[in-house]
Amino acid sequence: MTKPLNDTIRRVTERVIENSKPTRSAYLDLIDREGERQVNRGTMSCSNLAHAYAGAEDDQKAIMAARGPNLGIVTAYNDMLSAHQPYHRYPERMKIWAREVGATVQVAGGTPAMCDGVTQGEDGMELSLFSRDTIALSTVVALSHAMYDGVALLGICDKIVPGLLMGALRFGHLPAIFVPSGPMGTGISNKEKQKTRQLYAEGKVGREELLASEMGSYHSPGTCTFYGTANSNQMMMEMMGLHVPGAAFVPPGAKLRQEVSRAATHRLAAMRKSGDDYRPLGRVVDEKAIINAAIGLLATGGSTNHAIHIPAMARAAGIKFDWTDLAELSRAVPLVARVYPNGSGDVNHFHDAGGMGYVIGTLLDEGLAHADILTVWEGGFESYSREPGMDGDALAWRDPGPSGDPEMLRPASEPFQSDGGMRLVEGNLGRACFKSSAVERERWTIEAPCRVFQDQRSVNEAFKKGELDRDVVVVVRYQGPRANGMPELHKLTPALGVLQDRGYRVALVTDGRMSGASGKVPSAIHCTPEALGGGPLSKLRDGDIVRVCAETGTLSTTADLDARSPAAEPEADSGMGRELFAMFRRNADGAEQGASSMLAMAGL
Repeated sequence: MTKPLNDTIRRVTERVIENSKPTRSAYLDLIDREGERQVNRGTMSCSNLAHAYAGAEDDQKAIMAARGPNLGIVTAYNDMLSAHQPYHRYPERMKIWAREVGATVQVAGGTPAMCDGVTQGEDGMELSLFSRDTIALSTVVALSHAMYDGVALLGICDKIVPGLLMGALRFGHLPAIFVPSGPMGTGISNKEKQKTRQLYAEGKVGREELLASEMGSYHSPGTCTFYGTANSNQMMMEMMGLHVPGAAFVPPGAKLRQEVSRAATHRLAAMRKSGDDYRPLGRVVDEKAIINAAIGLLATGGSTNHAIHIPAMARAAGIKFDWTDLAELSRAVPLVARVYPNGSGDVNHFHDAGGMGYVIGTLLDEGLAHADILTVWEGGFESYSREPGMDGDALAWRDPGPSGDPEMLRPASEPFQSDGGMRLVEGNLGRACFKSSAVERERWTIEAPCRVFQDQRSVNEAFKKGELDRDVVVVVRYQGPRANGMPELHKLTPALGVLQDRGYRVALVTDGRMSGASGKVPSAIHCTPEALGGGPLSKLRDGDIVRVCAETGTLSTTADLDARSPAAEPEADSGMGRELFAMFRRNADGAEQGASSMLAMAGL
């Protein structure tokens, strides 16, 4: 029997609703006005319409006659990004599927799509976070033509899904659905890959061996198979009811993948305002949907990047959600999944063991998610507790049954751990996030002298010289959104992992980000206020004692920071186009608010 909603989840939800009343009301007023003003293309001039119809080819007459809904596609296709490479053929297929239900499709526009895996440790990574705002703005430009009755959002990876959603929410009077393309096949074992990375960091294997190992992991079209930000995005779209149920992790090229994408096209056409099942995006993404996204993140040990993205997506819908809300939810939501880097199996193993259908089902059974959210699927959120499959040539859904691998998936009544493993640590060094779900409990508390760095390359140089062979808290500062765009510092993981394996007690403290695949090293990340502008990290010196404790929620130093002046601020680097993003850095708000210049400048 399904249990009633958990008291903590109810309390946090009520607080978010109360705190969001003015901004949410203003947002809903906006989309209601836009819905009345923008949908009727009959008020546009014939010249305007002719420009929009000219390239429609086979669909030109149907669009001109307004025989059915005209659906827009915003696509993040490129063929450098493996997860988005399959999108190449999606628009032409979706045009065919739309005709099956009397609708038409046009590609409204494209957005940039960075691959953080390519830019890790390189200058281009300093554009990564603000690519999210750029993607949101690109989505707004695409939809500004007011030609569409619904929006299909084609994107998967790190900043792309949050950016698409943030932009589309400004057109929240339109129905919208995310259409994923699925993960690549499983390559070499994650344990073997991590071992090779650490051997390379120690100088025991060369680049040839390292590249062969990496290509064994990242080898074909589809999403990378570790449970980082991209796959956490897909989990969240399921938890918010923005996918066809179970679409997240069906592989590219499969008949099932084609059928769930076809179903998404048909469903989007059915949600149009002129029909009898109107479901505008701005009503689907409400406070309960945002809470569900956070619950899914905690229950599955998802990417730390979403401690930034969830508040930003929420703000775009007029909803206020912060790290206090996330930390309180974490105490109530158990960890029910262990997917690499928090376990040995990847997302393909996760999907085969029961995947999102199993996760959502067990959360609903235990009263750990909102069952009453409005979803894009007509069956409601309970439909997402089932998994898709083929019944002959027809798409069908079935109960996923018990976990196919108890080392990968467990019921919420018998979880891997009782909390969601995303903890808030705070003190005289500010507020930061600590992902405890991937860290052994004996390492949840680290107290040691710190070594302060201004960038991750300097950390790796010190590691190679043996300067960090001791108990140490590595502090990497001036990595926040206003300093240099808040790059991921994933290149630190192998070196810090080696130090930990050598028996040292090691932690990382930074105002930058770690990858969604950050793992076993205790880390206080996204530290806010950031160092630039006089934040506490700017006053630390080598040798200061720093304490990081996930048990007590502590991030502190014994040093008297009030008696010190901030360290000299580094000059902003140019090249790789970074100088053109100065506006974004200068106007960005803090990590806890979502680290967005676009939202800050819009007063949202």
